[in-house]
Amino acid sequence: MVDTFFELKEQLKEQDLVSFILKTQADEIDVSKDELLCRVNKIFFEMKNSVQNGLKSTSVSNSGLSGNCVSILNSSAELGLLSAFTKRAIKYSLAVIEENARMGKIAACPTAGSSGIVPGVIIAYGEEFNKTDDELAKSLLIAGEVGRLISLKMPPAGAVAGCQAECGTASAMATSALCYLCGADIDTIFNAVALCLKNVMGLTCDPVAGLVEIPCVKRNALLASHAITSSYLAMSGIKSLIPVDEVVDAMKETGVLMSPKLKESSEAGLATTKTAVMIKEKLYKIWHEEKSAY
Repeated sequence: MVDTFFELKEQLKEQDLVSFILKTQADEIDVSKDELLCRVNKIFFEMKNSVQNGLKSTSVSNSGLSGNCVSILNSSAELGLLSAFTKRAIKYSLAVIEENARMGKIAACPTAGSSGIVPGVIIAYGEEFNKTDDELAKSLLIAGEVGRLISLKMPPAGAVAGCQAECGTASAMATSALCYLCGADIDTIFNAVALCLKNVMGLTCDPVAGLVEIPCVKRNALLASHAITSSYLAMSGIKSLIPVDEVVDAMKETGVLMSPKLKESSEAGLATTKTAVMIKEKLYKIWHEEKSAY
């Protein structure tokens, strides 16, 4: 197994990216490459289901704080601001993360709170540009390897390094998969990841009332579009002057320096705004009354 993006690139001088990841990952968990692909396809199947379930559902979460974004987009006027692909990716990412808020079945990627970004981007791209399920599932191998390499230095947990570690990593995973699907080489993929991560560095985890809803739901949509922008820049030839491994090192340092109050504790940031406190008090009152009724 390789431990850095640089090591990964060195290993690809004699084989392609998918073949290398398939072999090393299969060897790591002691299964055949066919078995590994089967497992990846099962994950992709669940991702597609979560998109479809989220698109069909009209219910809100138990808290009432989320669940209606997809419905709003479906009923909104055509504004002509985004491409059909980007709009679809945004909607699909919202569908998944709202399904998560409803306690529906999703595939954590890399976490539940960031679960809409990768499937939103790759499934939307597949539908818009006629990619097969096999191609899309293989792109998950790329996304997974990027997530693995990041997590070796910075665990993808808001409580460890803020939301840069969750939605930030998910966005980087999505942009790597998208670049792969567009036929990009390894240098372009790494540039896209570096560009993506640099722009989310320091992103805090400050959920209102301790729930994975505000700002998590809308953040999934925004960072899905961010993944697309990162791919567009990299594939246009724009490069990150800071190598991707050094960007990840910087993110790790940023996470260490970040106040614990901004790491999923709901003790600062958006979670302690006047409106957020009112929401929390209202919800806690409802939950207390419900508990007392039993």
